[in-house]
Amino acid sequence: MKKKLLKRKLYLLIVIFILPIFSLLLLHGNPDRYAQASSKFRKNIPQGIPADLWEMLIPEDNPMTEEKVALGKDLYFDKRLSLDNTVSCATCHDPKLAFTDAKRVSEGVRGKTGARNAPTVLNSMFNVEQFWDGRSITLEDQAKQPLINPVEMAMPTHDAVVDKVKKNKDYVERFQKVFGGPVTIDNIAKAIAAFERTQLSGDSPFDRFMAGDKSAISEPAKNGWELFKGKARCLTCHEFNASSPFFTDFKYHNVGVGMKATKNFEELVRKIQGMVQKGTLTEKAIDELALTEGFSELGRFLVTRQPKDLGAFKTSTLRDIELTGPYMHDGSLKTLREVIEFYNKGGEPNPNLDGGIRKLDLTEKEISDLVEYLKTLTGDRVKRLAKGEKL
Repeated sequence: MKKKLLKRKLYLLIVIFILPIFSLLLLHGNPDRYAQASSKFRKNIPQGIPADLWEMLIPEDNPMTEEKVALGKDLYFDKRLSLDNTVSCATCHDPKLAFTDAKRVSEGVRGKTGARNAPTVLNSMFNVEQFWDGRSITLEDQAKQPLINPVEMAMPTHDAVVDKVKKNKDYVERFQKVFGGPVTIDNIAKAIAAFERTQLSGDSPFDRFMAGDKSAISEPAKNGWELFKGKARCLTCHEFNASSPFFTDFKYHNVGVGMKATKNFEELVRKIQGMVQKGTLTEKAIDELALTEGFSELGRFLVTRQPKDLGAFKTSTLRDIELTGPYMHDGSLKTLREVIEFYNKGGEPNPNLDGGIRKLDLTEKEISDLVEYLKTLTGDRVKRLAKGEKL
């Protein structure tokens, strides 16, 4: 765990301080350096997404290859990885729905529902941590958990997943070719993660606007951008800059959504503390509690057990936000206007409310302009997928 936290801190250091300087040096050095380093796999990085950062974040133990990505894609869409052959990764992260499911909370096998809204897979490789509460550090770790969560894909064990995949001769041969060995849960996760690292979103009207095309977005959207940076204070948490253009600070904040839904936080906290004392708060237990009504609202606290993290959830990306509703970790807000109105009133008061949350006094026109601006963050490729273009 300490090693993973060190990697997280290193990532933040790279994104915030080192990458901007490195990018400038790269322009004066060898611009083909990274292209040469990844010659086995060439990815078309969309406008607005730093190609050098994408290259830097490919794990050394999971290099990209065309064959691995193709294998991961097939596994991503394969419902046989679930207990009753009805749920795949794509069930909750559908390319036609901007890699979400358009539901308040996701549904797993036999119609079982959890307590969290499905976040998008798009640009997820840039996340410092995965899930709304950051309980997984890497995409590889994240890919394993839904497979055995009882309200998602519900396989009894990871060994059972491996046994099921091994029954497919084609998969066995492809794993041997890609990894040089048999099917394992780690390699299943690596293949799926490799595919997910190819799911990028950029090329939005706003990206073109920032590149110099002042006609790329409307006047109301331009006003919305000024509000975003100023009066609306969105940029405080939904950070945007050339080296990290993902509209998130990768941090966790209590804005009151969870506190509004659950009133018995003290009792839930005592139960978690009891599990810690008994040694039963395992990784699997945390994954299941995260999708359990009540416990889900504890947010980041489930992972850190720090009081400051009670009811705190990760700042989500705003790219493609017009297509990823309903919104918030519990899917409780249906439209972008509802989200802005929630923040306009200062969130939901509670003892752990983030210090940056306050009333905004936005007018109706300003709210409308913000909505128009947010719609400019939808990538062209994502729009085409939503219209039925094949992945």
